[in-house]
Amino acid sequence: MDMPGGGEISQTLDRGLTVLALLARHADGLTVAEIAEQLGAARAIVYRLLRTLEAHDLAGRAGSRYVLGFGVAELASHLRPRLQSVVFPILRRLSQQTSNTALLSVADGDQALILLTAEPLDSTMHLAMREGARHLLTVGADGLAILAGRPASSTDTPDVRLARERGYAVSVGALQEGAVGVAAPIRVSDWATASLGVVQLGVTVSGAGVPEAVMAAAAEASALLSASQPQSAARQGSPPRSS
Repeated sequence: MDMPGGGEISQTLDRGLTVLALLARHADGLTVAEIAEQLGAARAIVYRLLRTLEAHDLAGRAGSRYVLGFGVAELASHLRPRLQSVVFPILRRLSQQTSNTALLSVADGDQALILLTAEPLDSTMHLAMREGARHLLTVGADGLAILAGRPASSTDTPDVRLARERGYAVSVGALQEGAVGVAAPIRVSDWATASLGVVQLGVTVSGAGVPEAVMAAAAEASALLSASQPQSAARQGSPPRSS
């Protein structure tokens, strides 16, 4: 299988990762028949993929349906320290630039987890967000931004579709009355699992260029977190491989 940027990729691994993405989109799981239909592959192939994913705790069974395995959460937990170290300087700068509290949120199942916050040093009044707080992805700008950073789905709400169209999400009073949130997805793949944003007092977004500042910060975080760019550059000039 050819890769858009040149070179080849493993079709088997590509299918396995696609299965994981499908399971991530369906919290109640999928049957083998449903996966085969969406993957466009024979059931025998899907069975082999699922057995392999089960062996690595990346998929599990709930009756006749398959769901994400706990191994996915374990892998994600190893990413968080790197996410924190890379993003915190960006959060701190965004907070000072906008005079708002800036926050990094990550997807944890169908919830958004506030992983890291930075408060403006010179502001006389600002909102404080509690690290470790959770809420549904469909509630709050941070969760909406994560969903907007994923492929379009029939279950997308109008707020998610609007956020995907303009590149950032806005919520008013969703998590706290009198608070406005602005967030953009951190994109290191076509399946966003994190967002970066700010919260401020009010009923509308105030401050010139806040959405643009949020999108620029999220883009910077995406570029720094993306490991594919240096790897791709290192592979240029090498013969393509496949497995």
